[in-house]
Amino acid sequence: LSFLLSCRKSKGKPNGKKPAPEEKKLYLEPEYTKSRITDFEFKELVMLPREIDLNEWLASNTTTFFHHINLQYSTISEFCTGESCQTMAVCNTQYYWYDERGKKIKCTAPQYVDFVMSSVQKLVTDEDVFPTKYGKEFPNSFESLVKKICKYLFHVLAHIYSSHFKETLALELHGHLNTLYTHFILFIREFNLVDPKETTIMDDLTEVLCSSSGSSSNGSGNGSSNSAGAQNHVKER
Repeated sequence: LSFLLSCRKSKGKPNGKKPAPEEKKLYLEPEYTKSRITDFEFKELVMLPREIDLNEWLASNTTTFFHHINLQYSTISEFCTGESCQTMAVCNTQYYWYDERGKKIKCTAPQYVDFVMSSVQKLVTDEDVFPTKYGKEFPNSFESLVKKICKYLFHVLAHIYSSHFKETLALELHGHLNTLYTHFILFIREFNLVDPKETTIMDDLTEVLCSSSGSSSNGSGNGSSNSAGAQNHVKER
């Protein structure tokens, strides 16, 4: 009987300990979510203009988002260290980097971000991938590469919110971060660049920031149930 009770106890509560309560998400506080640097309608801004080639539009916006997200991260990079962020974590999800051979690499958050920024910098400056000269064609793999870039850039943005929002507040840059996040999310949704399952982890924030920007609710309906199920364990990606 004692053995059975022991098994039940461990199954419900690992090691017989109560799961740590989920930390309150400061970035969801109304006084901070309403902060923007502009009230512009981003839903209109992300739409493909007439007579503009789709790949040109994707290339221009992806490159711009890369530079802005890199700049936003740089404002808190001194607080994102191997000691403070021993894993690349967003809420209860831990991300791993995969090298060119597909090998899974566990790394600290600053290492992960460095991998992201270095690899994206290499791609956006490669004339064979992001051509800037007239008459040069985009590669057949261009859209898939843009999707990959956007997924990684989302991870960086989500990490800033999850782990460094206090520092962002102290620097009074939360309005910039909210504006950048809103613009980026509406862009990737407009062109289906990131699987909604990938962004579910931040659906609570997306719902608040993008609902007033004419955003559709792709994937957002699953946010509460998924986050509730993830409270007591760490997911890996």
